[in-house]
Amino acid sequence: MVKTENFTKEQIDILKKYVTNISSNIFVLKNLPEVIKGALFSRYSRSSLGLRSLLLKDFILNDEISFSDFDEKEDDNLAVEKANNFYDRILDGFGDDSIGELGGAHLAIENVSIIAAKIIEDCRIGGSPLEKSTRYIYFDKKVNGEYLFYKEPILMTSAYKEIYLDTCNHLFDTYTKLIPSLTKIIQKDFPREEKVSEVAYKAALRAKVLDCLRGLLPASTLTNLGTFGNGRFYENLIKKLSTNSLAEMQEISKDTYSELYKIMPSFIKRTDPTSKYQIAHTNFIEKTRQNLQILSDEHSKLVEEHRNPGIYLINSDPDAASKVAASLLFEFNQSSLASFQKYAQSLSHEEIIRIFEAASVHRENRRHKSFRALENASFIFEMVADFGIYRDLQRHRMLTQERQLLTCDYGYFIPKEIMGTEMEKDYEIAMKNAKNTYDTIASELKEEAQYIVPMAYNLHWYFNINLRSLQWLCELRSSPQGHQNYRYVAQEMAKQVCEKFPEFESFFKFVDFEGYSLGRMDQEIRRIEKTRAKR
Repeated sequence: MVKTENFTKEQIDILKKYVTNISSNIFVLKNLPEVIKGALFSRYSRSSLGLRSLLLKDFILNDEISFSDFDEKEDDNLAVEKANNFYDRILDGFGDDSIGELGGAHLAIENVSIIAAKIIEDCRIGGSPLEKSTRYIYFDKKVNGEYLFYKEPILMTSAYKEIYLDTCNHLFDTYTKLIPSLTKIIQKDFPREEKVSEVAYKAALRAKVLDCLRGLLPASTLTNLGTFGNGRFYENLIKKLSTNSLAEMQEISKDTYSELYKIMPSFIKRTDPTSKYQIAHTNFIEKTRQNLQILSDEHSKLVEEHRNPGIYLINSDPDAASKVAASLLFEFNQSSLASFQKYAQSLSHEEIIRIFEAASVHRENRRHKSFRALENASFIFEMVADFGIYRDLQRHRMLTQERQLLTCDYGYFIPKEIMGTEMEKDYEIAMKNAKNTYDTIASELKEEAQYIVPMAYNLHWYFNINLRSLQWLCELRSSPQGHQNYRYVAQEMAKQVCEKFPEFESFFKFVDFEGYSLGRMDQEIRRIEKTRAKR
């Protein structure tokens, strides 16, 4: 191992607090504020010093940033200010946007609507959000006598206040009412086997019941998110939320900026509502939206076709197979990609399959990810499916997704478990009541009307996805423990691609096309066994 740094005993004693290893070439920073880590790494790329030497020279022993004060009193405002000023100067001196990726923060966003959660999660790069699950948690709880759904301020001051509140309450009442009835039916149809523990069975049973009934929850349902992101992610998130026309998003934007400013002000300073950057960005978004809305209204009169519920592969490259084959071979010799693509077009179907099988034969599970060559084949799927499906699949960020507004115009999903039972009538009454309320509110407030839409109603959106990302999505989301609705979508996307490109079938070897009654059962059993093994 090459060693280029030597430290005195005193320096080693200092550094031990801030790095996990003094002698190795690989180590982790610890016990340092985000602003210091960000500044340190931004200097690192322009310095001949190792990171530990740089940490000592430019930070720990640098009186300019009062590191010792900051280290001893983390709430020392003067020390924080000096550290931030130092970082800002580095940002100005070496700055590009990537420096914003060198510091991060964990942010809790609680009691926001499902709509807000989707908009937050739609920021794809640099952040990792986790949302409260509708599968493991009952949403029948009341606080101070009220169900937990977002009281949209414009609706609360409009003539639609009472109908909005009544409809949301009715949806939650129906959800709550059907839980015990559906639990009894599923328990009767799928009794616990002797080999299955009571704990695992109850967990799988609850998941099945809540999966069936989540469609009753309106988009206003309150949820929680835990998010870790870098500075660049949060800057883009704040910008996105601040230019959204819904009042909830603007409020979340302000609060997110306010809280992150306490921890990492330098990373998000350009999103200050009074800054020239934010003002210019807001003007750009608002004017562009206005232009596109005018043109969309103009051209939509000429486009009258509306999609029926379903999954449609509407676009793909006819040369996708030969391009993937050429890219797979390209890495292993010195020929040009252009010549390989031309050559691959002349290959027989059998030879293409031979190349693809060589690239997939040793995959033993879905976590063995295929080579990047698969990213040379792209597909566009148009979807009309229930909002609950979108809510699950939208979390995949290595692709392009765009959706239209939530409406009650495309019909709704009814779980087969309640069809033909007394529960079906209650379910349909709730859905039709929600549509009537939506139609009433949407005549004047189309965006705010989204809050009343139950998750069972169909939404119109599209995926633009490459083969590698599609492989991951289909194999993951078709697994037995998945929700039956998005399992169908994952299965259908894989089927349609393989029907159009039979050569690609070997890349979908871990797509599960089976159906399952209590899909969570095996996973719950494994979870219980692991827990017992650790005791």
